[in-house]
Amino acid sequence: MVVCVCNAIREQEVREAARSGARSACQAYRTLGRQAKCGQCVPFAREIIAQESAAA
Repeated sequence: MVVCVCNAIREQEVREAARSGARSACQAYRTLGRQAKCGQCVPFAREIIAQESAAA
């Protein structure tokens, strides 16, 4: 599933960034070499990161 249309970031990429230590959407995007643009994706990215943190 696509999380960020502006940057073409997929859910799996956000999950991998979270597993690598990203604790916020901004950190995850930086890990991927991108930054949020319009911001509509940030709540969904936060949710994914929270799921990964809870599973760890």
